[in-house]
Amino acid sequence: MVPEIGLGTWKYKGGPEPLRKGIELGATLIDTAEMYKTEHAVGAAIKGRRDKVFLATKVLGSNLRRDAVLRAAEKSLHLLDDDVIDLYQIHWSNRSVPIAETMSAMEELVDRGMVRYIGVSNFSVAEMKDAQQAMTNNPLVSNQVLYNLKQRQIERYLIPYCVDNNITVIAYTPLADGSLSGKSRFRSARGESTLERVAKEVDKTPAQAALNWCLSRPNVIVIPKSNSVDRTVENCQASGWSLSTNQVQSLDAAFPQ
Repeated sequence: MVPEIGLGTWKYKGGPEPLRKGIELGATLIDTAEMYKTEHAVGAAIKGRRDKVFLATKVLGSNLRRDAVLRAAEKSLHLLDDDVIDLYQIHWSNRSVPIAETMSAMEELVDRGMVRYIGVSNFSVAEMKDAQQAMTNNPLVSNQVLYNLKQRQIERYLIPYCVDNNITVIAYTPLADGSLSGKSRFRSARGESTLERVAKEVDKTPAQAALNWCLSRPNVIVIPKSNSVDRTVENCQASGWSLSTNQVQSLDAAFPQ
């Protein structure tokens, strides 16, 4: 089991306190990546709290040959100062490497006890199918993809496929370019005004309403990033309640696909 709101760390510069506050509030899924250069910071932040954390990281799309996958996992574990990755994800697909070779290496990491679960990121439905067919002993548990009120392309094919195959959708950048937080100068009048109205109806902030809208979709969890404790608290408070069906539909109409 993982929380519906986790903590992203792309371009994270907040130090340990925002992450520790998130863990305290139940946002115990922390996502990082080889590419982010934040694995060391995550490892430092969760020290002494590891038993409460579901730790996720990713291997670069340029490191998908068998030996490169194994080396990347070892390097990530060293930077995280840990001995197991809860969720290891392929950051991007790479057509120049046979998917069977990559997935075999991922399964080898599970067999060695270095990884618990296997996921992917930025994979299409076809690419997920290929990855699933290439594995023999493990399920594909997640696909981390871009999803928010302004970017809803995954609703047509990807979310239905994930629902049918019990794959969790981990939504990154769930507040878009920041304009969905209600604190940005980048605004589109119709969408943001509707978001602000819905937020007032439920006595929440626009960011909380936007995150909760993501959670209204089946199999979707979110990993917003914040460098501040206050914003981390705000994001975590998007959990534990639900927008009404009418409110979700209002936002759907205000931010068409």
